[in-house]
Amino acid sequence: MNLLWRTIWHFLFARTTPSVGPFGVVSSSFRVLPSDLDLYGHMNNGRYLSISDVARFDLIKRRGVWPEMRRRGWYPVIASSTISYRKSLNAWQKYQIESRFLGHDARNVFIEQRWVVDGEIYARLVIRSRFLARGGGHAPMDQLAELWGVEPGSFELPEWLTGWTKDGALPSAKGVAPNEWD
Repeated sequence: MNLLWRTIWHFLFARTTPSVGPFGVVSSSFRVLPSDLDLYGHMNNGRYLSISDVARFDLIKRRGVWPEMRRRGWYPVIASSTISYRKSLNAWQKYQIESRFLGHDARNVFIEQRWVVDGEIYARLVIRSRFLARGGGHAPMDQLAELWGVEPGSFELPEWLTGWTKDGALPSAKGVAPNEWD
């Protein structure tokens, strides 16, 4: 597991932090470590994605749904993501990752994460996630939404998010997806 010690730290730390509502923002604190740097001396672009996993876990813990998800054998996987970088993070720099649930559709859960330093956005990630069941298949979205505390019809996904989902989708894993370049 990548970033094992950071994951353990946030798992233990999240137990003492207050819970948030379904659409509340969870702020997770980090510092750029030397092992996060690339050859240019700033945080490696791939490290943003790895550390975002830790912050999403913090979101799930702080939302208070982790124990029940574990009991039911549900776990998240990333179906797609897009990240935009604005400023570099440098060695030893402190930053926050602010994570929030944007909503869901019939199969997907959407989460936004922002890297913030002194109130300024340095990077932004949007993910489309699916929750799978250890026994096979997907976690039922209605049960997942109920567990998360989201009332049906209490939100509407932004149009850009539904378009992004449609435009970036690959064929189902059960279908054929030949590797052909145009």
